[in-house]
Amino acid sequence: MRKSLLALTLLSITVSSNAAFAQQQRSGTAEEQKACTKDVQKFCRPVIDQGDLTILACLKENRSKISQACNQVLKNNGQ
Repeated sequence: MRKSLLALTLLSITVSSNAAFAQQQRSGTAEEQKACTKDVQKFCRPVIDQGDLTILACLKENRSKISQACNQVLKNNGQ
């Protein structure tokens, strides 16, 4: 469960451009955040404002297209 929350927080932070949100406590390493940033922007831009679970679902839907690094982050966090 903790790994799932880590992944969701990681994805949320990765895609958020809101300065107030960015000041909240971050989870996940900088490397994990970096690994998925481009994939979220490329494949999940239309759903960025729909919440963490939607972004995670989008990444999973596009799993065959996302980078190996982002795919590994998902795997490492039980997704």
